Amino acid sequence: MVTTKFRATHALLAGASALFLLTSCTQEQQNKISRDIQNWTGTNGVLEVYAGDKVMRRFLKIDKLSTGMGTDDNKPRPYRYGYGVLDENLNFVADPGEKKVYFEISDYGSNYLFFESPR
Repeated sequence: MVTTKFRATHALLAGASALFLLTSCTQEQQNKISRDIQNWTGTNGVLEVYAGDKVMRRFLKIDKLSTGMGTDDNKPRPYRYGYGVLDENLNFVADPGEKKVYFEISDYGSNYLFFESPR
């Protein structure tokens, strides 16, 4: 009985502390925490690269899309990169023979859309 009450009290205090910390953070800090949690838990992302209104390439099962960083100055670079399964036939399924590949996309000339897989 004492152990159950102790655990319940401990859980309540931990939850209240977490809530207090989150509400005292700025919106930017809350967004960073959310991104960090998402990076830790992973996602099932899809990246589509467009030419006009036509999908030219689709990558499936992307866990995260990262921003390139400078080696010496550690400043963000104008491209994103990641790993995903190249959906060669654009059917939203990682078919046998479709392999996981590394990709980079530019912020300047690339029209792309990154979203969570609907499947």
